[in-house]
Amino acid sequence: MSADEAALKACDQRTNLSVAASYQAENGFVTTVGPTESEKATYAFLPRTPTESTDAHLVEFAEAMRTVAKALRQVAEGKASAQAEAAEWKRKYELEKAVNTHKHHSVIKGCSNCVKDKLEHLASKLTLETASADQTGCCGNHGICSRQILQDQCPEPNRKLDDTIVGKKAPFRLSWGCNEDKNGQHKHDFVSFEKGDITTAERSNKQILLKWESRPQTVLFVTKPNSNAVHALCSEMVRWLKEHHNMNIFVEPRVSNELLTEDSYFNFIQTWDNDQEMKTLHTKIDLIVTLGGDGTVLWAASLFRGPVPPVVAFSLGSLGFMTPFSSEKYRECLDNVLKRPFTITLRSRLQCHVIRDAAKDEIETEEPIIVLNEVTIDRGMSSYLTYLECYCDSSFVTCVQGDGLIISTTSGSTAYSLAAGGSMVHPQVPGILFTPICPHSLSFRPLILPEYVTLRVQVPLNSRGQAWASFDGKGRIQLGPGDALICSVSPWPVPTACLMDSTTDFLRSIHEGLHWNLRKSQALDGPA
Repeated sequence: MSADEAALKACDQRTNLSVAASYQAENGFVTTVGPTESEKATYAFLPRTPTESTDAHLVEFAEAMRTVAKALRQVAEGKASAQAEAAEWKRKYELEKAVNTHKHHSVIKGCSNCVKDKLEHLASKLTLETASADQTGCCGNHGICSRQILQDQCPEPNRKLDDTIVGKKAPFRLSWGCNEDKNGQHKHDFVSFEKGDITTAERSNKQILLKWESRPQTVLFVTKPNSNAVHALCSEMVRWLKEHHNMNIFVEPRVSNELLTEDSYFNFIQTWDNDQEMKTLHTKIDLIVTLGGDGTVLWAASLFRGPVPPVVAFSLGSLGFMTPFSSEKYRECLDNVLKRPFTITLRSRLQCHVIRDAAKDEIETEEPIIVLNEVTIDRGMSSYLTYLECYCDSSFVTCVQGDGLIISTTSGSTAYSLAAGGSMVHPQVPGILFTPICPHSLSFRPLILPEYVTLRVQVPLNSRGQAWASFDGKGRIQLGPGDALICSVSPWPVPTACLMDSTTDFLRSIHEGLHWNLRKSQALDGPA
């Protein structure tokens, strides 16, 4: 270092010391010339901006996400590799199977003169599109479409081996169930398969016929209460069945007391004393006779939570959607039902469970609540709109804001659901009706869902008010925030006897009961 440079450096140091000394004098304190600990921390912090201190955490998080993505990519690549390997082995197996088939069978349709070397050459040219089939078809694990590739036909003698070979249509199997249900409860044999085409089998286009294997022995009478005409007809029908058909007669406890009070002749009638005996009625009763309207049929169905005997409903009420028989011709009607085959309508029912928010894994009632018409969830006396969350299986449906919601069977489509704007549905159509009551939305229209789904209606925790659930118009239960109602189709339908057949009786009931599409005819006068 030269003398000039050393002098310049010493001058700079003296200048810095003087600046520091003047700064200390102005602020009223004296310290050493070197920087303090706080100044060191300040100098260390200044180069690091807040963004840079935060970026360290983001970088660490990004590194972790890259590690996870790498692991997932490795898993996906391994799965794709395994699928490709399986498809290749399947292709080799089918190819070898085709070759062996050609080798062991000397006579082949369409090419009886093909020689062995041509067959092997042809087999080497065959390619089965297993990859595309796996993408568009079913995996076969659920028993829905188990595909089987047929061997291709040998080309004609004048056809080149390099031409594209068109094989036979690949057949598959169809089996039906609900969520892989192994017990067969929900299985229906209504689909047929022939020559690669799917057609609906005889399910809805055939009327259901009931034929007694042996003569019926026991009949149950269910009557409309507080009606003198119904009571007189019941007494007459009980006498006639006992004297002309020697049948065992069951009646409700109320009717039993009335008949025994009227005449000691009715000592032969039977009844039940408690709920336990009522649960075993289906093992004793062959036939149910109802005297009243549709409400009497609903009451008769509620007596049976399991299997329901056939119901012969006589019309003695105001509306008769389920009561096709006339009481004036009861002898002829009962003779036909007891001695000959007769048509029936299988009316599905809903089974319902209430689940409280306090015990989400426990149901309120051990046995389900069974309804034949509908379940109604309304706002009751509350001034607030009903607020309900609705789910179909595991899928969210919608939030209901209005006066309430109706979940109805197809038999109940002509009841409350019809008054709320729902469609009229044939009672043998398998489905569940989803109908809002006065919704606060112009676009909320009714739905018809398949019969195998399970519906869950829940009152949200932030709901302003409560809701009330009623079952076939009775048995109201209060639902608070967090409570839920589970509805599904019961495995035990109600078989009702038909006067003619299901469709004729249904159309007659809507014509006579609702005067459906009744209007004055258009005048015939017009241009000549």
